[in-house]
Amino acid sequence: MIRWRNLLPGITLGVFSLLVTAQTAHDEIGWRGQENVGAGKTAPDPADVPGASGMGAPRVGVDRPKPTYPLYQRDKRIHGFKPFQELVDAAPEGSVLIPPPGQYAGPVVLKKQLTIDGKGQVSIDAGDKGTVFSLEADDVVIRGLHLSGSGDSHDSDDSCLDVRGHRALIENNRIDNCLFGIDLKQSSKSIVRNNSVRSKPLDLGVRGDGLRLWYSNDNLIEGNTVSDSRDMVAWYSHRNTFRNNVGMRSRYSIHFMFANQNIVEGNKFYDNAVGIYFMYTEGGGARNNLISHATGAAGMALGFKESSDHFIEDNEIIYCAVGIGSDLSPFQPGTTIRFKNNRIAYNGIAVQLTSELGGNHFNDNLFEGNLTDIFQAGRDQGDKNKWTGNYFDSYQGFDKNGDGIGDTPHEHYAYADQIWMEMPVARFFKTSPVLELLDFLERLAPFSTPELQARDPQPRYAKPVRNAG
Repeated sequence: MIRWRNLLPGITLGVFSLLVTAQTAHDEIGWRGQENVGAGKTAPDPADVPGASGMGAPRVGVDRPKPTYPLYQRDKRIHGFKPFQELVDAAPEGSVLIPPPGQYAGPVVLKKQLTIDGKGQVSIDAGDKGTVFSLEADDVVIRGLHLSGSGDSHDSDDSCLDVRGHRALIENNRIDNCLFGIDLKQSSKSIVRNNSVRSKPLDLGVRGDGLRLWYSNDNLIEGNTVSDSRDMVAWYSHRNTFRNNVGMRSRYSIHFMFANQNIVEGNKFYDNAVGIYFMYTEGGGARNNLISHATGAAGMALGFKESSDHFIEDNEIIYCAVGIGSDLSPFQPGTTIRFKNNRIAYNGIAVQLTSELGGNHFNDNLFEGNLTDIFQAGRDQGDKNKWTGNYFDSYQGFDKNGDGIGDTPHEHYAYADQIWMEMPVARFFKTSPVLELLDFLERLAPFSTPELQARDPQPRYAKPVRNAG
C-alpha cells in the first residue's frame, strides 16, 4: 500500500537537506498545547528540516517544474471564463482581494502576500489540467473559494491548492474534482481550517491525497471534511495538530510516517480502510476520536509500525476488522504505548499484538462485543504487556465485596483460536460452526495447553459509564 516511488525522492531530499543546512530553531505556538502530549517520557524532537520551520533557513526546491497548458488544451467549459490570475496580478501586495462573484479560469500562481476572500461566491476551475492554485508566498490568506478541475497526473502532483509558504491561513474553501486536494510542502505554522475536500471520482488506489503534509511542522489542521480521497498523510512532519476533522470513504484517515509529536484529537473517521496509522514515529498520540467501520481485509482503526512513546486515550473504536494493531511497537527500548479509557467494541479483533517486545500498557479500557478481544502473536514472555483495570464483557468472575473490581484476574486464553492465529488463511473460517465446535471441545478437554494471551489482575466487574461520543 506504500508508494515507494513517491517516498524515495523525499528520503533522498531529507538527507541532502540535513547535510547542507544547519538545524533551525523552533518557536512554540500557543494553540499547539504540546504540554499535554501524554504521560511518560517524551522522545526528543529531531532536527527540523531546513526550509520547513519558517525561521529564515533557505527553502529547498522540491517540485519539478510544473507543465504549462494553453487554453485550447483545457476543457471547453472554462474557455469563456476570465483568468483569475489577472485579479491577483493587479492587487497590491498586502491588500485584501474580494473578487466579484462568479466563475474564473485557472491556473493561479500567487507570489506575494495577499488576502483573498471569495465570500463563498467565487469558483476557480483549471479545466482538468495541471494545478489550480499555487501559493508561493508567506502570510497569505485563502478564504471562501471553490477550487476545482485539476489534472490527473501523479508525476506533477496535480492538485487544487499547493501551499509552499509559511504561516498561511486556508479556511472555508470547497475543493473538489482534484487529484490532490491541499498539498503542504515545507510549509510550517499554517492553519488549514473548515475546508471541504474531495478527490476525483477514480478508483481508490489512483486517487490523490485529500490533505498532505510533507516536511511541514507546527500546523493546525482543524474542522476539515476529507471524503472520497486516497489518504490524509503527514510525512517527515512534526508537532502538527489534527483536530475535529471528519474523514470518510478513503483509504487512510491519517497516515503518519517519520512524523513525531503529532496530536490527533476530536476527529471522526468512518468507512475508511484504516483509521490512524503511526509508522516509524515517536511521541504524540490520539484522544477523543471516533473511528468506526474500518473494514475489509486490511481494516484497522489504530495501527502502529515500529513506533514508540504514544498515548491513546478516550477514543471510541467500533465495528472495525481490527481495533488496535501493534507491530514491533513500541520500538525504542524503554518506551511504552499507553492505552487508557478507550472503548473498543464490536470489532473482529479488538487488540492484535504481533510483537514480543512488550511495552503496550492497557489501563481502564472497555472491551465489549468483540469476536476476539486479544490476539498476541508469538509468546508474551514475562508479561511484557501490562493490563490493569480494564472491563471485559467476557469476564467470568465475581465481585463479592462490591468494590467494583473482580475477585479473580481476567485471563484470556487461545484455544481453537490458535488455528487461525498461526495460520492466517484459516481466519476465513473464524466463528464458523466447525471452529466454534472445536473451541467448545478445547475448553472442555484441551488437546494441548492453551496459550495465555493476556492477564488483567484487577479487571473491572461493572461496565463503566461513558458519555456518548
